[in-house]
Amino acid sequence: MVFPTWVLLFFSALTGVVAGPVKRGFSLERKENPFYPLDEVDKLEESLLPRFEAYLAKKNVSSHGCTLENAVKRMEWGDLTVPQREEYIRAVLCLQSKPPKSPTDKYPGALSRYDDFVLTHETLAFHLHSTPHLLPAHRLYIWAYEKALRDECGYTGYQPYWNWGRYAADPINSPLFNGNMSSMGGNGKPSNYSGVMTMGFKKPYDVIPPAGGGGCVTEGPFKNMTISLGPIGGVLNDVPKNPRSDGFGSNPRCLRRDVNKFSAAVTTANYTYALITENKDVEKFQAVMLGTPEKNDWGVHMGGHYTIGGDPGGDFFSSPGDPVFWFHHGMIDRIWWIWQMQDPEKRMNVVPGNPPLDDVVDLGWTASNVSMWDLLTNIGGNAGKFCYIYV
Repeated sequence: MVFPTWVLLFFSALTGVVAGPVKRGFSLERKENPFYPLDEVDKLEESLLPRFEAYLAKKNVSSHGCTLENAVKRMEWGDLTVPQREEYIRAVLCLQSKPPKSPTDKYPGALSRYDDFVLTHETLAFHLHSTPHLLPAHRLYIWAYEKALRDECGYTGYQPYWNWGRYAADPINSPLFNGNMSSMGGNGKPSNYSGVMTMGFKKPYDVIPPAGGGGCVTEGPFKNMTISLGPIGGVLNDVPKNPRSDGFGSNPRCLRRDVNKFSAAVTTANYTYALITENKDVEKFQAVMLGTPEKNDWGVHMGGHYTIGGDPGGDFFSSPGDPVFWFHHGMIDRIWWIWQMQDPEKRMNVVPGNPPLDDVVDLGWTASNVSMWDLLTNIGGNAGKFCYIYV
């Protein structure tokens, strides 16, 4: 039978046989996790990708060769296989076994390469957390840590992140904190402490109550981890004081945690979704993320930090001393990216405070100085060294 030309064209359009494959746009290609279905933040991220892809194509911002297609994928911890988690843990332990690069005569508490990164946060805390620098400087900080794991310890993956909402109802029994050897270690032993004071909040939100931990971590791959630097602004009264007033002396002690369900309660997906979708300007987005005392809202930033809690995780200055810090700030970086993708034309090049064009982020020995304005995109930022997405 001979079909008219219009019929052949009609069927070829349906099947793509003649016309060729139809490009459907970039996809995250997430592997389905039967234990953790996609939440509203995950779905929002996927829905915004076509908008971000169109922006990249229009602006040709990937001039350094980075595209959505070749960007590396930072994954949620629970989506990694057990061997992948174990490889990451080995790399962190490796970094903790290597000698520091920071000047030990000036900072004798830095006993390892890992401590170099803690020291960066301690010595540059106000630079890292200044109004314009908080988001871009931590983006550089995480990238530098990931680079050290890969270049110095042979890690073949990328820095995982912690989707708070997945585990908020029961963080102790999550893949992050359950205490097995493919977790980031368990909770601390019970400890008598009065909780964490929150500046500016009214009762009962002026204190994050203790949640049953606070003592030494005794389970998992970090049960023998030595904390040396700090405390500087610690929250546990019975932690020995640092021999130096600046907190940079050697003060060896165990890793302590209070995996806190009360703090985790403000990190459920609905809080994160509302943060991303309801705050249209970057100043409001950052402020709500950090917490709004006038509304007794701790914010997801504080919520995540004090879900880890303890020593040094609860210390503003020394918090990267708990290896879960990097997962928490990975999630902060992720939600900033999702916020940016809602309106990339207006949001990919803004930070709070409108800093000058010559503003620089300086992380000392941790990374080369970079223009703050070159840290605002994960696709091609940092002179093309940033080339990653979150899945």
